Formats: sequence, C-alpha cells, structure tokens
Amino acid sequence: MGCAASLMQTAAHECVSEEALQHLKSYKYSSVDKSLISRYILRHYWNGFVELLPMWLAPNLVTLLGFFFILANVALLEVYVPDLVGPAPSWVYYSFAFGLWMYSTMDNVDGKQARRTGTSSPLGELFDHGIDSLNCTLASLLEVAAVGYGHGRTGAFTALVPVLPMFFSTWETYHTHTLYLGYFNGPTEGLIIACTIMCLSGYYGPEIWSTPLIKFFPSYEEYLGIISFRDLWVPIILVTFFIAHLPACVINVARARRAQSLPIAPLIYEWIPLIIFVTSSMAWLGSPYSFILKNNHLVLYCMTMSLVFGRMTTKIILAHLTRQPFPYWTVMLAPMIGGAMLVNHPYFTIAGTTFFGPASAQFELWYLRAYFVFAVVVYARWAHLVITSICKFLGINCLTIRPKALHNEKIARSNGVANGFGKGRRD
Repeated sequence: MGCAASLMQTAAHECVSEEALQHLKSYKYSSVDKSLISRYILRHYWNGFVELLPMWLAPNLVTLLGFFFILANVALLEVYVPDLVGPAPSWVYYSFAFGLWMYSTMDNVDGKQARRTGTSSPLGELFDHGIDSLNCTLASLLEVAAVGYGHGRTGAFTALVPVLPMFFSTWETYHTHTLYLGYFNGPTEGLIIACTIMCLSGYYGPEIWSTPLIKFFPSYEEYLGIISFRDLWVPIILVTFFIAHLPACVINVARARRAQSLPIAPLIYEWIPLIIFVTSSMAWLGSPYSFILKNNHLVLYCMTMSLVFGRMTTKIILAHLTRQPFPYWTVMLAPMIGGAMLVNHPYFTIAGTTFFGPASAQFELWYLRAYFVFAVVVYARWAHLVITSICKFLGINCLTIRPKALHNEKIARSNGVANGFGKGRRD
C-alpha cells in the first residue's frame, strides 16, 4: 500500500500521473520559424533528406542518431584535442563540422519522418527538445576546441553559455505554448556560423582566430589595433543574448500573460533554477581554489552539466506538454551547489576554527566524477520513468515503429490524408 502511494506521488511529481498524461491527448504542437534560410533554402534540403530514410526508422531514433554524431566527436576531441587548444589534424575539425551539421539535419527531419510513418506524438517533442538540452554544452565543446580557447574561463564560457538561450526559449514555450525562432536564431544561423568556424579551423588551423584582425583588414588598423576574433567573442555573445534573445522571450511571454489577464512579475521566480545553475558554475569554475580548469577537466564538467541542465529544461517541457505547474527544482542541482561551496570554503573559514582547508585537486576531481555518475543514474532513471509512462499511456514505442501504425500511415498516404501531432521544430 505504501509502495503504491509512493509510486503515485512520484508520478504526480514528475508530471506522469494519469491525470497529467490525459493532457497529451489534446496537445497540438505549435512553432514559428522566421528564419529566411530555413524557409527558402534548408526546407528543401530537409524535405529531400528525409526521403532517404527508410520507413521502418522511428523518428525518435532519427533524433538519437543525430545526437550520436555529437557524442562521437566529443570522444574524438578527447583523443586529438584533449587540451582544447590543438592544433589537431585538419580532418578532426572537418569532422566536428560534419557531426554538428548531421545533428542539425536529424533534428530537423525527425518530425518529417514522424509524419511519413504516421507516428507523430507529444513524446516526439519531448524527446527532440530533451536531446537539444543535452547537446547544449557538448556541441559547444567542439567549438571551444575549434577556436582553441582551451580549458580557460573563455572556453568554459563558450561551452556553457548556450544554456541561457535554451532555458529562456523553453520558459517562453511553457507560457506561450509556441516555440518561436527569430529571423536570426541559434538552431539555424548560429549553427551555420559554428560549422563555418570549424571548417575554417580545419583549413587554416585554429590559430587563425587569435590572429589580429588588422591582418585581414589593414585599412582599419586605427580602430582594430591588435584585437582578434577571440577577443570579440564574449562581447558578441553577451550582446546578442541580452539585446536580441532575452527581450524577445520576455515580450512574447508578457503578451501571452496579458491575453489571459495574468501578471508577468511572479514569473521571474521561475528563473531561479537557471540562476542557481549559472551562479554555481561561476562560483565553482571561477574560484582560485578550483582545479577543474587548471587541470583540464572542462570536458568532464560539461558532460556532467549536460545532464543537469538537460533534466532541468526537459522537466519544463514535460510540464508544458501535460499542463502542470512550473518545476522549480531538480535534485541534480544540489551537488552543483555543493561543489561551489567546496572550492570556496576558505573564503568563509575563520582562521583557527577548523582543520578543513581548501579541497585538494584530487578530492575535487573525485567529487566531480561522483557527481557525473550521480547525474547519469538520476537522469537515466527519470528518463526511463517518463518515456515508459508516456509510451504506455499513448500505446506507442519510443525507438521502434509498431507495424499497425506504419500500415495505417500507408493507407492514409495513399488516400492523401494528413494525420498526427506535430513533432520537431519545423514541421
């Protein structure tokens, strides 16, 4: 009796109770993509590419295959560019670009594959954006290596900064029930720029990004001085986020709230998980007592944060799909706070009151390793619970296509009938 009650409480807490799942039956996907490149160029590429995929290939498996391209390149990075500086063989950077491009391709055709096979479902959106959340820091690691930032603070910033736009886009979608992508957005134009940077690193070497810009624009020497692309990177990213992305998200949410005669001010509290994430990362990696960056462990840190942030945003997506209250907390943030406190302990220690001094490099590394294992276990158990609950409720499979669904879609296609939920960003 107690076990059953505990399971029901867990299901309710994770938005997979019978009552919460009922909302999946009425869910309709909605998105707005204003990118001219997506609309007039890439759309034709995606439409052609999806026709190459076999009809037995499940759309969620398409998404997963795209993610494997990123994971394979992170493994390649660890072998050939472990210091994130390089230079590595040219083909490694080309591989980074190819892997990122294939991830994007799969991410954009999975929804089309769902419609082809008649297997569209709300699980598709959860799976799609859940993988996007995991990919935030991992794909950025490839860019860190391509530009040669190394395991420094700029490298850490570059690897972790994508969590900001991803969180606010997810928060925006939760309240507006529509995914908005602007005329210039990260999944399209941002990705093309990243792939271009990787290709240029493959051709010229990563040192091109630390070369003074006056070498390429000699007539502007008076204004450029010895500034390089690497010097401009952080300001460009921050200006883009705070001037373009964040205000657009807030404006869209404000409009949605006003349409419902609801206040927007209380929603600021929903930023707490991100504030904890960002503050803890800055306190941990920025502490002079931390050895994570000094001893080249940024990759392990980002792999851990990939899972932490992935669960944080995917819980928001799930709450959006099931019309549940906004999730403010995930237990996976607790060790992150602990890590920040661990390395900053000396700042809060009164001399002579304790024998516990600064954490050693070895202790901090083992703490991070334990955190990674903890994150893997917690995320895996949660993902299994959510996916199996949704699959059971909707009567579908996650990574395979039920023969009956495929048969029904063939009949529908022959009759010219469109059916199913939307899935993916650009369906």
